[in-house]
Amino acid sequence: MAKEKVIYTQEGFKRLQDELADRKTRIKAEINERLEEARAQGDLSENSEYDEAKDAQANNEARIREIEELLKNAEVLSDDEISNTRVSLGSKVVIRDEETKEEEEYSVVSENEEDIFERRLSIKSPLGKEIEGKRKGQVVEVTTGVGTFKYKIIKIGK
Repeated sequence: MAKEKVIYTQEGFKRLQDELADRKTRIKAEINERLEEARAQGDLSENSEYDEAKDAQANNEARIREIEELLKNAEVLSDDEISNTRVSLGSKVVIRDEETKEEEEYSVVSENEEDIFERRLSIKSPLGKEIEGKRKGQVVEVTTGVGTFKYKIIKIGK
């Protein structure tokens, strides 16, 4: 059965490719070095450094397989699929909190690219769902577990 395609922005796809390359080279080499150092200490049965390095190796290999699967099923959003007039996947959007008047810029991304600390907002999040398809100047109301908030869309770009 074919896996469902997952849409990525070009930046998100590149981040995955970079992480895969890093894990296959730098991280793998660091873990191998840790394993060699632990083996050099002798008895492996009570060697916590060896056990930790083996765990790190297993976790790294699992993440490599996961990324390879994600990349295999990825569909990259082309620039011409991103609207300049309506909020859509791939948009860069500036929104203003109508209560505090603070403005924030977000990239609207798929759920597996979401990272609120990097200002990457999932289109499936409560705010993402409310602003999707909206135009500059529109106000949306978002209800979360901590209350209801109003946001005005100030700018939409690619």
